[in-house]
Amino acid sequence: MADSYVKDPSARLDYTWDWTEWLAEITDTISSATVTVPAGLTAVGAASFTTTAVTQRISGGTLDDAYTMVCQITTAGGLIDERSIHLTISNR
Repeated sequence: MADSYVKDPSARLDYTWDWTEWLAEITDTISSATVTVPAGLTAVGAASFTTTAVTQRISGGTLDDAYTMVCQITTAGGLIDERSIHLTISNR
C-alpha cells in the first residue's frame, strides 16, 4: 500500500487503506472503520469499507501544504490497527 500521494488542491479523490495481506495472515476481517482528516482537508461523505479495505473521498488542501490522514479499524476478532496516508498538495 502506498502511503504518500500528491493531490491537486481542486481534486476530489478516493484514498484507500488496504489491510488485505495482514488480515489474511491473521484470518480476520474489518468490522468497523473511522478516518480522521486534518483541518484543511474535507472528508466527502462517510468512509466506506469492505472486509479488507477502507476508502475515503477527500477534497481541498492548501497549495504546498502536507497533511496526514489516519484510518483506524477494528477487526471482527477485536484487534485495532491504525495506518496513515500522507498527502502533499501541489498543482498537477
